[in-house]
Amino acid sequence: MKRPIMVRATGLGHPEGPYELDDGRVIFANTYASEIGCWDPKTNTKSTYAMVGGGPNACMLGSDGAVYSTQTPNVGSWIAPIHRPPSIQKTSADGRVDVLVTEADGKKFDGPNDLAFGPDGRLFFTDSGDWNQADKPHPGRIVVVEKNGVAKILEELDHTYPNGIVVEPDGSVVWVESYTLNVIRRRPDGKKTVLCKMPEGHIPDGLKIDANGDFWITAVAAGGVDHYSKDGEHIEFLETGGTILNCCFGKGGKLFCCDMGPFDTTGATMTGRLIEVDLGVEGMPLFRGAIG
Repeated sequence: MKRPIMVRATGLGHPEGPYELDDGRVIFANTYASEIGCWDPKTNTKSTYAMVGGGPNACMLGSDGAVYSTQTPNVGSWIAPIHRPPSIQKTSADGRVDVLVTEADGKKFDGPNDLAFGPDGRLFFTDSGDWNQADKPHPGRIVVVEKNGVAKILEELDHTYPNGIVVEPDGSVVWVESYTLNVIRRRPDGKKTVLCKMPEGHIPDGLKIDANGDFWITAVAAGGVDHYSKDGEHIEFLETGGTILNCCFGKGGKLFCCDMGPFDTTGATMTGRLIEVDLGVEGMPLFRGAIG
């Protein structure tokens, strides 16, 4: 499937983890700029929502009006000029940026990647670490942050590079693994199943759920987004071109995608884009929570 692509913002550096705010603005992690960026549809302009330092990787709104973001201070050979520890950050409405949590069960984070609130208000995220596992090997983790700010390791994984993550209405946690190409579902009782395996060349990165419970998974090297049913059956491939890292649903059946442009992990290339596709499919209303 191929649909018209509308470019909403350009000149971005490794844009990741977009999220549509209630007023229609779209925020996103502009990693190489160490900021949470923002595109305003009313003025069709890009601005800085917050300077957070380090290398933000995903962001979303909490029930307290604050923006929660993952902090990964390096991407490949790129290292953030303003250091921040691998962590979860919170940007309050007044612009204050706080580091909320840096470890779980006594283990420092390697590199928080994507995040999602569950129906119970807890915050779940993937701790992927550095993409360069050859020189910096470490296991991946699925971490949950309680409302009181205490983080716990939900799953200790092998070297699978867990990436995009979502939480279903029944509390099941679903994530993709960039190294294995697997899509994993973990039920509230802890039982795990492999929903499906992405085809070769379709390295999964971002993951979102639509109103029907289907999954839309960005395929980094394939130039598009794969559409799977809630049971793991492949339905279609949305061709967008570019290097699509993550996506989010917007009002009116829109899908916003972060396109890195030519693949580069040195931080030199600022050719990323925020693009919009009129998908005609509504997203599942996302859960919100707050960390005290």
